[in-house]
Amino acid sequence: MAKTDALQGSLDLLVLKILSRRPRLHGYAIMAAIADTSGEVLRAEEGSLYPALYRMEEAGWIRAEWIKKDTGRRARVYELTAAGKKQLGAEESRWQAVSVAINRVLREA
Repeated sequence: MAKTDALQGSLDLLVLKILSRRPRLHGYAIMAAIADTSGEVLRAEEGSLYPALYRMEEAGWIRAEWIKKDTGRRARVYELTAAGKKQLGAEESRWQAVSVAINRVLREA
């Protein structure tokens, strides 16, 4: 199956959910987690992910910190804030409503 860039409008949901379960990940690890967890069906491109991380940080949903890794290289890691946890709940509710609506159309159209 061809890899699909993260569904439009779902990237925030995917990133917030991953950070809720695995805090302090850097961008590449978030991209890998989306691919791995989706069974390699979804992917987030750098050109989409990093602007989304910046936007979510500006919104106060995540916070970022530079750390020095064991290799001596620096990495910017992200974690959810209290506002991000609240936004995750809203995003999950929105996604469930959309899923129900799409399934209804697929069954009844």
